Amino acid sequence: MRLAVSILATLVGLLPQSALNAPFQAAQPLASHSSGRSALIHQRLTDANLWRDHVMVVAHRAGWKENGVPVRAENSFAAIDHAVELGVEMVEMDVRRSRDGVLVVMHDATLERTTSCHGAVEDLSLAALRTCRLVVEGQRRLTDETVFTLEEAMLHARGRILINIDNKLEPEALVEVAELAQRLEMTDGVLLKMAVWNAERLQLARDIRRAIGPEIAFMPILADDAVKEADFIDRTEASLSAPAAELIHWYRDAAQPLTTDGGPLLSARARAAAIRNDTHLWVNTYPITDRPEGMVAGGRGDYLAMASGRAEDVYGFFIDRGVTIIQTDEPAAVIGWLDAQGLRRSYDLTN
Repeated sequence: MRLAVSILATLVGLLPQSALNAPFQAAQPLASHSSGRSALIHQRLTDANLWRDHVMVVAHRAGWKENGVPVRAENSFAAIDHAVELGVEMVEMDVRRSRDGVLVVMHDATLERTTSCHGAVEDLSLAALRTCRLVVEGQRRLTDETVFTLEEAMLHARGRILINIDNKLEPEALVEVAELAQRLEMTDGVLLKMAVWNAERLQLARDIRRAIGPEIAFMPILADDAVKEADFIDRTEASLSAPAAELIHWYRDAAQPLTTDGGPLLSARARAAAIRNDTHLWVNTYPITDRPEGMVAGGRGDYLAMASGRAEDVYGFFIDRGVTIIQTDEPAAVIGWLDAQGLRRSYDLTN
């Protein structure tokens, strides 16, 4: 059994049943380990009710596209640097494991699409993965970057931007990510998450939440094919002390391609639950390959905003329903539109 699973089982086994069933109590705010802008971003992430007039932006796969076209390698240092320059709050990075057990950054289970190599990530050692050069998808243009570890990504981002961890491994691997953040003194530099859809899954999330510790931000992913009741949303946010809830509003009907109300996750009751729990509401407007546009946003995705020139029908629609974090493939366009609407507040590093 892998180290993370063993640690989780040990920590959970030491807790009495009453502790497992009790609501998770967040620790008092700790002194920030990160410096500069990332500490301010973390403050806004963990104090949602004070920052509902500021919409945060997350660059999907660290920000690899412009106007729908890949222009840099996804999950790359170049993408992180560009996101920082734009003023993005977080970069999403995908985590897998090498054959010798090292956490590496890679979206796909295989290497063909995004690197110069072939085969499964888990079949290659870290040394072998380091020979794989990252490519710009579509163009197949080789970059000077090679596959790198999660630790290297975190150090590259440190102090400048937060990393939103998209865990492609077992949920218990989040404990290992948390240990890495603690070792690097970057507990306020990452956001961990996992999908929650029923009581059993919520209990697993609670167990993992306790194992990783209260100082690391942790949020549920809630999808409206399974989660429809505001009471469950409320209970999940409260029991995890979640600073945000990532909401998946599935595209359903080609006859009515655009959601008209945002679904149950963006109802008035769900929004009230977010305010009560001091939690951000988060939507994803990026496309999924070979799926209808706006698949995870009720049809209201980046392409619609770019093609129609009516960003208000996408980003404005969700903001009107309480959303304060948007994960997108078009961070530059989204930030530009938000700025024009007065929905961004500056990060003043002089105070």
